[in-house]
Amino acid sequence: MPPILPNIPKIIISLVLLAAGIGKLSGNPMMLESFTKLGLPEWFGAFIGTCEVAGAIGIWIRRMAAPAALGIAFIMVGAMYYHLSHTPMQQGIPALVIFLCAIYTFVRERYHAFWAG
Repeated sequence: MPPILPNIPKIIISLVLLAAGIGKLSGNPMMLESFTKLGLPEWFGAFIGTCEVAGAIGIWIRRMAAPAALGIAFIMVGAMYYHLSHTPMQQGIPALVIFLCAIYTFVRERYHAFWAG
């Protein structure tokens, strides 16, 4: 298999989460409105934005890839919940795609994080 193919999920995750995380960290109201609708404090949006940027970088560090992917998957569960409960269902498709890419990355990289020396 060409080396780029297994990394396509990581590329997708990185592009989407860097954009989303930077949007949240810059205070973009559209990126932060979901937290208000869920009754979460404003600082939580900055926290999630920081986690998204860290995850987008962490999946490229061999020993951090699996834990970063698992963290991303948890964030996407929250995003899917938001979309299922507050928006038309199809708006949650990107979160589902990122969730699946994160699970793929976790399964593929878990050996290096937990058992490799």
